[in-house]
Amino acid sequence: MKELRTGEIMTEQFIEWGIDHIYGLPGDSINEFIDDLRTKDDEIRFIQVRHEEVGALSASAYAKLTGKIGACLSITGPGAIHLLNGLYDAKQDGAPVLAIVGQVTSSMVGTDAFQEVNLERVFDDVAVFNRRAESAKQLPDLLNKAIRSAYTENGVSVLIVPDDLFAVKHKKDEFITAPTYIKPQYEPDQESVLETVDLINQAEKPIILAGRGARESRKELIDFAEKIKAPIVLSLLGKGTIPDYHELNLGQHGQIGTKPAYEAIMDTDLLLLIGTSFPYREYLPDKTKAIQIDLKSQKIGSLYPITAGLCGDVKKILPSLTLKVKENENGSYLEKYQEKMKKWHINMIKEKKEAGNPIQAPQLMYALEQEVENDAVISCDVGNVTVWTTRFFPFTNQQFIISGRLASMGIGLPGAIAGQIANPNKQVVAICGDGGFSMVMHDFVTAVKYDLPIKVIILNNSHLAMIKYEQQEMGKLNYKTGLGEMDFAKFAESCGGEGYHIEKSEDLSSNIQKALQSDRPAVIDIAIEDMAPLPGKIHFDQAVKYSEYLLKEFFTNKKVEFPDIKKSLKRL
Repeated sequence: MKELRTGEIMTEQFIEWGIDHIYGLPGDSINEFIDDLRTKDDEIRFIQVRHEEVGALSASAYAKLTGKIGACLSITGPGAIHLLNGLYDAKQDGAPVLAIVGQVTSSMVGTDAFQEVNLERVFDDVAVFNRRAESAKQLPDLLNKAIRSAYTENGVSVLIVPDDLFAVKHKKDEFITAPTYIKPQYEPDQESVLETVDLINQAEKPIILAGRGARESRKELIDFAEKIKAPIVLSLLGKGTIPDYHELNLGQHGQIGTKPAYEAIMDTDLLLLIGTSFPYREYLPDKTKAIQIDLKSQKIGSLYPITAGLCGDVKKILPSLTLKVKENENGSYLEKYQEKMKKWHINMIKEKKEAGNPIQAPQLMYALEQEVENDAVISCDVGNVTVWTTRFFPFTNQQFIISGRLASMGIGLPGAIAGQIANPNKQVVAICGDGGFSMVMHDFVTAVKYDLPIKVIILNNSHLAMIKYEQQEMGKLNYKTGLGEMDFAKFAESCGGEGYHIEKSEDLSSNIQKALQSDRPAVIDIAIEDMAPLPGKIHFDQAVKYSEYLLKEFFTNKKVEFPDIKKSLKRL
């Protein structure tokens, strides 16, 4: 058998594993592998990003959207360090990602060579698989193990390779592992199932809090909830699991959530956590019976004191429970909160239909609602934009991508890049704040370069608005939250894309429609009023601290009038 370069063998393994693209930048300690990728350019697209962080965030987003492994690469030293934010995003949200990281040549490892860092230590906390190849002969087997580990653990695998090893030749049939992963099928034991069924049958006010683990189980979730008369509340990562206007849906939970969702969860006598490890304990009841269903046994009971747990695939467990539980004859609890949710929706619709200038974020969401397609991919950034999007944009069948547990600003653009690569024939929209977009805006050029017709909506208020609000919520005066003004539309044009700048509400609809109908990458830069989206449910201590801020602002800023203070307090 003909001898091949180790890097060439690895590219063939990529193809066998179904990896058809990789994000990264070429450079000194990865260039041997880059040359092997060059020869397979028709089968493995190399997406050259402008910053490794964007590459890792895109790989993470791709994995979240598709369930397939996302791949990225970098040089050693600075390039490797730049990967960390995106890799931590993948770790926190349970996305399978592979990072191929170059290292100085084998003979130089450990000599404090130029750009050398201890990569094993750098990636120790973020990775489920973290190995440095000692010889070229190991590499094919290590690559198979790395990919299999990423799939098995739904986490990050890092394979560190001194660049010279890619060039070593040997026979492909010499390695001993296979490029295969068999997804395990978990089924809970019958005793646990019967215990769960008994708890559900006893409950008078059951409620479901569903997360990302339920996103592929819409029908199963609705059938189950209808039988036990349970309203459904969604975590942030569960957004889009069922349509926002579905009669069972009480909206999001937590700081970004709705008041009916909060009140219903605090009123329940049985909390069903389905595909979620909801981390915000203050938004959950103190002493309530709870059931958790999750694919990973280590997550069951890890963040809430559950009464019973079922380990397995939500899509398979829910139909089984639906068959076994009794029909709940008492729908009063569900009906009570359905009525509250109807009123919530009426108020939200009224708020976003209020036209005026300056433009407010709810108005913008209403304009987007009219134009965004039913099956679009929406990549949402982190900040106030998260609240505006999840609260005012009604999802139907759109896919939703965000940085959840890590909540990393800057995810909007990389998520859109990955979304368009994963769904070349779908409309892809990034909804960003000016703070989040400016962290990664250099990679709008990447969308232009690869003809990715993404649309980036920027809520531009010239502030780090959520941080500004957080300071106020703590009773502090605002400090260093202003960003200054920038015309992102002109920036987009300078990159070779389309740019739209909107300052008046009457210009919203026509410009958004024009941008979304274009087949080119575009930025829609929208000047909005700087206002805080208040939580669906305001706690007493939040109101007290915010009042402290208002008083401090009144006595230190002569421009603030007493009526403004009264107006702000009224919002609480």
